[in-house]
This record gives sequence, structure tokens and C-alpha cells, in this order.
Amino acid sequence: MSDKNIVSNRLNWVDQAKGLAIFLVVYGHNFPFCEKFIYAFHMPLFIMISGFFHSNQPDVKDITKRITHIILPYFTWSLFLFLFWFIIGKDYGDSAQLNLSSLENFIGVFYAQGDRAFMDWGIPLWFLPFIFMTFLIFYVLQKIKNTSLFWAFLIITIVAGFVYSRNYEFNLPWSLNIAMAGLAFYGFGFFGFKMLNSVNQRNSIIITLISGIVLFLLYNFNDKIDMYRAIYGNEFQFIANGIIGSFFVLFFFKAFPVFKFLEFIGKFSLLILCLQLFALTFIKFVLLYGFGQSNFNFTELEKFVYAIIQIILIIPVFLVVNKYLPILNGGFKKI
Repeated sequence: MSDKNIVSNRLNWVDQAKGLAIFLVVYGHNFPFCEKFIYAFHMPLFIMISGFFHSNQPDVKDITKRITHIILPYFTWSLFLFLFWFIIGKDYGDSAQLNLSSLENFIGVFYAQGDRAFMDWGIPLWFLPFIFMTFLIFYVLQKIKNTSLFWAFLIITIVAGFVYSRNYEFNLPWSLNIAMAGLAFYGFGFFGFKMLNSVNQRNSIIITLISGIVLFLLYNFNDKIDMYRAIYGNEFQFIANGIIGSFFVLFFFKAFPVFKFLEFIGKFSLLILCLQLFALTFIKFVLLYGFGQSNFNFTELEKFVYAIIQIILIIPVFLVVNKYLPILNGGFKKI
């Protein structure tokens, strides 16, 4: 088992990597030309970062903390978004044309899977129950004290997650089958954190250049990844691209930890994850009723700019939540 001692203070390069990752999530959901490139690594990056801060010797308190910091915000924001969708959202845009079931979407709040038929109110929130399940599986595996058995069961679990998704289109509650596969990145983050954190700036620059070039050369050989739907293409390429892409981002910010705005938004990535589509709906409302624009087939520049605006719109929410209800952003004040 790893003997790393994870520091309790926040690391600016990690927050900056999270900031870029959450921007890529928002931008990727606007369907840009580089969508396939983004999807090759942005979710693995989030998962790997989560693994950084998994305890060496977790106990029941760690489960309670994860429930408080992940599951409670998930249900709070999910119910809010579902109510907004039920009262207003389902009768407009694509949702109205699809004629979706309100009951199935309510079930989706608790099942946290099922595509638009069950999560039209907020598909991006699938990640929160998923990362909780990833933590929980790893927590259980850590109870295996024999190192060889631990690694055997870890590998078996990862393989089982991929095998299930190859044979069944029906994703399990809280993305359990995806969480099993996601252990490849979570475990890598857990065991690799000490090494990653110890790399100096010069070596970080070298790793950034190499991993960036390799990722750019390799990502297009695989299918477009969609972890929510358990679409991985070639599993080995998926894991390789996910790790290489994560290295590219992480070592870049280790080498150049000067992007303060990304560090800032990295501290409320949970809120951005939950409210990004709500913010986009607001933008479309302003365009429609303020400027008379009814065509939302945005240009590439507009997709990029609106991703930035979506995040900016959520900043006031973060400031209020951070001051009065930090539990809704992960459980503690971050500025």
C-alpha cells in the first residue's frame, strides 16, 4: 500500500488543473470542434485528482465526509434542477420535442443514470454519485491487507467494469459499472500522487511536452469517449490517453502554477458542474428575449465565449454559497 501523506492544505497546481478540467467540461458540453480531444482525458483527469486525496487509512468518518461533501450537494442541486425542469424546462426546446416523462426524470434523480430520458434536468450531475461509488469501492478494497490480493482484486474490478459495459447497455445505479472501470484512474492518482508532487519544474516541463505530443498523436485513433454512457472505444487506448492527457495538464500546472483565475474556479468546480446547463439556459433566454435570436447553432467562437460566460454567471452563486451554505459546494469555505 502507498505510504504517502497527503497534505491537508490546498495545492494551487491541483486547483488550477481542476479549473481547466471544469472549463473543458463546460466547453465540451457546448459541442466544440475539439470535443473528441477533450473527452479523451477530461473525466480521467477529474478522477485522478480525486484519487490524490483518498486517505491512506480510511475509516467510517471518511464515508460520512464523502456523503456530506458529495451526495448531499448532489441531491440538493438535483432536486432544484428537477423542479426547474418540471415547472419550466420540459416544455421548451429539445425537451418539449422529446416529450419526456416527468416520472422517469424524477426516478433519475435517485438512479443518476439513464441518459436524457431520466436525467434531462441535469446529466452532468451523474459525476457526483459516480465519484462517490469510485471512492467507496476503493475504500472496500483497501480493507484487503494482503498486497497481492489487493492488486488482484483491484485489477479484476477494473476489468469487470469494462466487461460489463461491453456486454450490457444498461448502466447500473450511480454508474457503478463505470466506477469500477474508473478505478484505473482513481488508483493511479492515489498511488502516484507522491511521485507527481515531487517532480521539479524542469522535469515537469519535459513531461508536459512529451505527454502533450503523445496525446495529440494518439487520441484520434480511439473512438470518441463518453464515460457517462460507458463508451470507451478501445479500453487500453482509453486508459492510456486518459493518463497521458492527465499528465499533460497536471505537469503543465506544476511547471507554470500562475493561472490564478483557473485556481479560483477550481475551488467551485462542483457548483459549475451542477449549474453549467442552467447558466446556458439563462444565456439562451437572454439571446431569445433580449436580442430576438432563436437559432442556437453557435459558431466555434461563440461556444468558447459562452463557456466562459457560463462560469462567470456562476461566480456570484459561489460567493453566496461559500459564505452562507458551503455545504452546497463540498462542505467547507474555500476563500
